[in-house]
Formats: sequence, structure tokens, C-alpha cells
Amino acid sequence: MSQVPVVIASPLEVELVERLRAVDERLDVRFEAELLPQPRYPSDHHGQEGFERTPEQEERFAALVAAAEVLFGIPAESPERLAWAVRTAPALRFVQATAAGAGQQVRRAELTTEELQRVAISSASGVHAVPLAEWSIFGLLAFAKGLPRLRRDAMRRSWEHYPTGELRGQTLLVVGVGAIGAEVARLASAFGMRVIGVKRVLAEHVPHVESMHPPEQLRELVDAADAIVVTLPLTDETRGLIDRETIERMRNGAVFVNVGRGKVVDEEALIDALRSGKLAGAALDVTAKEPLPLESPLWELENVIISPHTAALSWHENERIVELFAENLRRYLRGDELLSRVDTSAFY
Repeated sequence: MSQVPVVIASPLEVELVERLRAVDERLDVRFEAELLPQPRYPSDHHGQEGFERTPEQEERFAALVAAAEVLFGIPAESPERLAWAVRTAPALRFVQATAAGAGQQVRRAELTTEELQRVAISSASGVHAVPLAEWSIFGLLAFAKGLPRLRRDAMRRSWEHYPTGELRGQTLLVVGVGAIGAEVARLASAFGMRVIGVKRVLAEHVPHVESMHPPEQLRELVDAADAIVVTLPLTDETRGLIDRETIERMRNGAVFVNVGRGKVVDEEALIDALRSGKLAGAALDVTAKEPLPLESPLWELENVIISPHTAALSWHENERIVELFAENLRRYLRGDELLSRVDTSAFY
């Protein structure tokens, strides 16, 4: 029986490697933990900073990758190392990336047309829907319940009674109704919110979403929303989509949440709207430049919650990625279409 060499090129728990070995007896899963960096935290795919292999270890790692037909993880989470892996392994046919935004890694790898045709690359799109949707609701609740005031009152030891808002009855606009946006809609609906959505390819019906609209209608929709959650990836079509005019059309007192990509938003216009009080607040897991520069006004604004692009990280992340990879391995062996395959024309 022909064996398919599957090389683990990203830090992974031993028990999850064993789970992959159990998928099919035709899989020859190769994992040498000493050739990979130690994770800094659970489900870390980059590993400790400054990790270097000895020359002998680098030779072993190169030989391991060179024999791969399937690769789990992009080495060092680097576009350059992705290109290296594709060119080092002539039999490579499938790479399972661990990031939802792997399309941008593929774009920056600058692979040739022939290489993109030879190697199918799948992202981890959908794996992070639960933690990102929960974080989005956390952002909405933070401003509905007056977190900025609670912080100020705690500093002043102030004890005063006052009413707070509710999510129930508010209109939420979800910009990007993929796996993450659909989970945001489900949770928001449970809080009694009315949900409308924006999606590039319209579906007939998305559960918990009252109506779906194309991106061309975005500016018309923002004025009707009490809150806006953006889940978009960064593509040529989404870059700068939330521009100054769109932000200026948002309802006064609206709350803005971004768990997609920072460059989808005109950050200067967003800062202006937050400074002026036009927007009640913003919860941002992503920013235009990361790490967020020390001089950015976003650090100091009381009505801003900043997360260092960690909202997707979860104790359960690797388990979910391995579940996706296991299903993709079954599909690969059957010759079926892979889940979350990167579109190499849009790099999404």
C-alpha cells in the first residue's frame, strides 16, 4: 500500500500528532519535536523567539520537508519559508496552514503559477469562529454596560447609581458573514439583537441574519446600525472598505468592533470619530500596523479596547485545527476538494 508522507512543520502536542496518525493507515505522519521551536503558549505556531537549529538539525529538517507530500503548518509562519518548503519538496501537493489569514502568507511567498497549481494550500478559516465571536460580543457588552465609566469610577472610588444600556433591541451590522460572522450573528441573536449582514457572495438564508446585502450597500446600512462588527479578511477588495465616508455615515453613539484585519478600516478616520464622541466606543483586536505603534492615540482613548491580535487564541485552537486537517487528509486521500482552500486569485 502506497504511503503518503505527512510532515508536521509546526509545534504540535504529541497526543494530537497521534490523532492524525489514526486517521488512515496510508498516512506516514513524521514528527520530530526537537527540530521545532518550543511553543510560548498553548496553540502557538511560531514558537520561541530566537529559535535556531544547529547545522545538523537544519539538515535533518530540510530532509524531512523535502520528502513531504503533505505539510502541516508553514515553517516559522513565514512566507519565505513557505516558498522554501514548496521548492525544497518536489512531491509536495498539500499544505495545511494554521492561520485563518494564510492567503496573505501565500501572496507574500510569491510562488509561481506552476507552484500554485502543484501545491494546494488550505487555511484554518472557520477554526477561530467561537473565540472571535465571543470576543466581539464582549466588545459590544463592554460599551452597552459602560466599561469606560466603570474604569473611571473605580479610579475615583466613586459609587453612584445610573442606568446602563442593553443589547436587546439593538441593530447589529455584521460586515463579513462567513464562519465568524455567522457565529457572531447567532450569539447576538441570543441577546435579542436584530442582525443584518454584508457578504460578497449572497446566500439565500443565513440563520439569525434578518437580511443580507452586498458590499456596495455598506454606506447605506451603517446609519441603521447601533453596532458594527467587522470580520473581513484583507484582500484587494476589502482594503480600506470601511473608509472615512462610511465612518462619517455611522449612527451617532454606535459601537465598532473589528476582529478581521486592521487595514480594512481607515484608522485615522476611526480615531477622529472616537475622539469626537461620534462613536461610543471601539473594540479592536486588529490594527493597521501591528504591533500597534507606541505613539498611536488608540492606546490612550478611554472608549477603546485594544487586544494584541490575540482574540482568536484559545486553549482549544490546536484541537480544532487538527480536526480540520484530519478531514482534509481524508478528502486528500479520496481526491475530493479540500476545505478552506486558499483562492490563489484573491488570496483568500
